[in-house]
Amino acid sequence: AIRGIKKGVDVLTLTATPIPRTLQQSLVGIRDTSKIETPPQDRLPIKTYINRFDWVEVKNKIQFEINRGGQVYFVHNEVESIPFVVERLAGDFPNAKISGAHGQMASGPLEKTVLGFFKKEVDVLVCTTIIESGLDVSNANCMIINNPQNLGLSQLYQIRGRVGRGSRQASCYLFVPPKTVLSEVAFRRLKTIERHTSLGSGY
Repeated sequence: AIRGIKKGVDVLTLTATPIPRTLQQSLVGIRDTSKIETPPQDRLPIKTYINRFDWVEVKNKIQFEINRGGQVYFVHNEVESIPFVVERLAGDFPNAKISGAHGQMASGPLEKTVLGFFKKEVDVLVCTTIIESGLDVSNANCMIINNPQNLGLSQLYQIRGRVGRGSRQASCYLFVPPKTVLSEVAFRRLKTIERHTSLGSGY
């Protein structure tokens, strides 16, 4: 639209989320891209692991993060069963604050829950992929993703990027259901996100 107003106009776009929009536009020749490859000071790569889902393992990962004063994202992209997960975790962690968040909630309760997470009033946020749109909570450095085989590669990369926003080492755990047989495409997708953890590896 801008170029349609006048010929010879250069458009500079600055973005912190080059996947998939900016990269796609570059690949089809619409625009050139350049990269700022120097990460923020003290930023560490996010350690990423794939495993079969196990409640004991989940409990251990959450307990470790809570013990060091951190917060946890538990990504469960099924709205109807979020209350079950919240209840289950509340039983395992009676002294912690566990809350659920998803896009079908009324705006008031959703805002209250998200702001509570920002303010460290919520220890574990059980949520859908709603968080991929840019929450920045430096104290949240443990990400648990349930059923990651159902998410796209760019989705997984964006969601994983919600942790590791500060100087503390962050971890992301991709938990596949015990009896699920992964398709070749899903397997390659998960191995890709596990392998590419270096800062700026999104490209």
